[in-house]
Amino acid sequence: MINSQYTPPLDLVRRPRRNRQTAAIRALVREAHVTSDDLIQPLFVKDGPGAAETIGSLPGISRFGVKGMLAEVAELGALGIRAVALFPQIEPKLKDARGKYALAPKNWFFGAIRQLKAALPQVLIIADVALDPYTDHGHDGVLDPSGDVANDETVHILTQYATRLAEAGADIVAPSDMMDGRIGAIRDELDHEGFTQTSVLAYAAKFASAYYGPFRDAVGSATPGKPSLDKRTYQLDPANLREALLETRLDEDQGADILMIKPAGLYLDVIAAVRHSTTLPIAAYQVSGEYAQIHAAARAGWLDLEKARDESLLAIKRAGADMILTYFAKEVAKALKAKS
Repeated sequence: MINSQYTPPLDLVRRPRRNRQTAAIRALVREAHVTSDDLIQPLFVKDGPGAAETIGSLPGISRFGVKGMLAEVAELGALGIRAVALFPQIEPKLKDARGKYALAPKNWFFGAIRQLKAALPQVLIIADVALDPYTDHGHDGVLDPSGDVANDETVHILTQYATRLAEAGADIVAPSDMMDGRIGAIRDELDHEGFTQTSVLAYAAKFASAYYGPFRDAVGSATPGKPSLDKRTYQLDPANLREALLETRLDEDQGADILMIKPAGLYLDVIAAVRHSTTLPIAAYQVSGEYAQIHAAARAGWLDLEKARDESLLAIKRAGADMILTYFAKEVAKALKAKS
């Protein structure tokens, strides 16, 4: 008679579950880790000393006046976040078709960077380089007669803008415009003007994604009541991996110090492929739509916010990113500090 209470052990040499039995062993064998040192907090900045403004499409994220920005960056530093990426919201009255205010000597954004660098010199300041906050049409550069973005003319303006940001105190300039040749032109201009230590973080593979809506709302580059801008003549086709590898290689050859993939979560294959093709550090941007959709699902009770947040960031790190721009940075840093 067969003893139904006895199950003979399988003849297995490898039992992978042995490395999952306790929290201690799981921590020892964990392959990917997200720490505060990996995180960059994007910050939206407005002119003046006014109170912070909530951004409805980005739960928990605000638009800060300069005074509020200083306080927020100080709080981030206390939590272990040592790098911030700054994005200005420019008032409509200062915008025009050519984005002239970007190069205005009295551009308040330059003053905001100066104040931040003076108050918190240890903080790494990453400044966005693009014209979409400054143009009244919302594109990342000036338009040619056909309505497309004029590549070379835009690059000429961006090189000057990047230099003004470096003069103001930006440690890293981050061209996000996707114009051909702008990394080399910016690197040459920075070096010519004596900013040889200013780094260039290239948005090397920035895709024409549907996930940028809340960001455009935050910086004011979207036109209320109108469909989202078509940027497919300069941002990458979401279908193209080989083209992304070409773009990242070109930016590396032109002198980029760090390569960015944007968005992150939907393009983990691109992050992994670029990781295998370069020795440069890789940044990945968990964009506004990725952040907003996790919050929306959590509000509906469909996801656990903290678990989904942490899993999404682990996936980006596992794919090969060295650093992550994420709107979750502050709350993740809080959670990590609470555990330490």
